[in-house]
Amino acid sequence: MPPQSGTATPVSDTPLLRVREVYKTYTLKRGQTLKAVDGVSFSVMPGEVLGLVGESGCGKSTLGRCLLRLTDVSAGQIVFEEQDITRLPERTLRPMRQRMQMVFQDSYASLNPRRQVGDLLAEPLRVHHTAAGGRWSSTAITHRLNTLMDLVSLPRTALARYPHEFSGGQRQRINIARALALSPRLIVADEPVSALDVSVQAQIVNLFADLQKQLGLTYVFVAHDLAVVRQISTRVAVMYLGAIVELGETDTVLHNPAHPYTLALTQAVPRPIVGVPHHAPLRGEIPSPVNKPSGCRFHTRCPAVQPRCQTDAPTLRQIAPNHEVACHYPIAK
Repeated sequence: MPPQSGTATPVSDTPLLRVREVYKTYTLKRGQTLKAVDGVSFSVMPGEVLGLVGESGCGKSTLGRCLLRLTDVSAGQIVFEEQDITRLPERTLRPMRQRMQMVFQDSYASLNPRRQVGDLLAEPLRVHHTAAGGRWSSTAITHRLNTLMDLVSLPRTALARYPHEFSGGQRQRINIARALALSPRLIVADEPVSALDVSVQAQIVNLFADLQKQLGLTYVFVAHDLAVVRQISTRVAVMYLGAIVELGETDTVLHNPAHPYTLALTQAVPRPIVGVPHHAPLRGEIPSPVNKPSGCRFHTRCPAVQPRCQTDAPTLRQIAPNHEVACHYPIAK
């Protein structure tokens, strides 16, 4: 996968999606509280691709589900198309779901194995009305399904087949087609290539990029693979223990990181080249989200920890244009 960041230039000065101090907590046995998402804030402009990256368990998938109200937030605000959807009742939210869709990680589990692909793709069209308020006719549905197959580069004969007859990459193309069925503006992709072979990953990421340019889509792209994030994202948000610790343009964050955790992530990428040194991994394990460290949440693993880090929690602050970091002592440029 060749490094190339960014896809399309945002076409509006008004954010398509705004997230303000969002929390998602779960109550466990014995009264313990797990903060899966811990005070996250960011905005996504129309036509932008925001890469959401971090280690497993950092809360990025939970946050992705919260953005679309597949999971209700515990506190905070989510504004989509200038409308606060945080507490909207399902009846009011349902028409808006046409404009925000999700592509899930498991391409097989997200498809009903007993239904043909054509039925799976037609279902959202039958559930939702057209832009004019009427129902989709049979002729219109057939035309739309054929168009979707063309968009994701699958033969139209695939509509009459079942999910188990396809490879993992082909099933993910079907999932992408279903997400596109109602012409959404925002797509949240939850690690859509992590279960695929490397060569297939590149094909699917290129498909996402081509669709973004062709249809003017906006993505929140959840991933743990920095190569994938670098290829498709306009900006990157790095998460650690439920919070964003660094946010900025892709080239800046990945090539000149300001947070020690982001630097560790970039150094952990395997480099199978003779003569290129391998950096030591981070010390220790990720702390439990049930019992997070005091002060900076990263101080128990930080190689440059200072006394202040153990007591004072840093907040996300701007250190350069379009570059924010939650660190008392950001890495010097």
